Amino acid sequence: MSIVIVLVLGFGLLHSLTADRRLKEWIAAIIGQRAYEGWYRLTYNVFSVLLLSPALLAMALLGNTILYRVPDLLVPIFLILQLIGIGGLVIATLQIDVMRFAGIRQAITYLRGEPLPLPPEPLQTGGLYAWVRHPLYFFSMMAIWFVPVMTDGLLAFNLGATAYFLIGSMVEERRMLRTFGEEYATYQQRVPWMFPLLRW
Repeated sequence: MSIVIVLVLGFGLLHSLTADRRLKEWIAAIIGQRAYEGWYRLTYNVFSVLLLSPALLAMALLGNTILYRVPDLLVPIFLILQLIGIGGLVIATLQIDVMRFAGIRQAITYLRGEPLPLPPEPLQTGGLYAWVRHPLYFFSMMAIWFVPVMTDGLLAFNLGATAYFLIGSMVEERRMLRTFGEEYATYQQRVPWMFPLLRW
């Protein structure tokens, strides 16, 4: 169980380090600004998947001990909440430019020889983003925690993932403030951070 937590937290640490502005500036200075704008995001996402794979493998191989099963009466409720989490995650993802989020749009733009960086995206404040500032993280937590059967491996993964979501959101908050300034500060005052209806 502990190895899964360590691997997930290690993923979160490296994931956050590779998103650090100073590292980005250093890489851009080495490979050139245009190559950085074209390839960094896609490379970052591929690297993230590779980093997370050991934790998922460890969870599958080591996490077989069942810690609890919810009573049969509660199973439908848990499954409905889990589906809401998955559905919310999909909707929140579709509210942003998925191709850009994945880094594919930037890579295609680079290969076509078109200007980079891409024009900045507007701050997304509608839809699910009007209820919570980080719907991707919030609905991900719903999806992973509302499981009717909890194993030790899954618990370890969930704890590590939740820690990453919470810490990662704080890093993202600073980045958004640098990017959008007063517009994001006003959004922070109006919309809850991670959990709807909680004003912090």
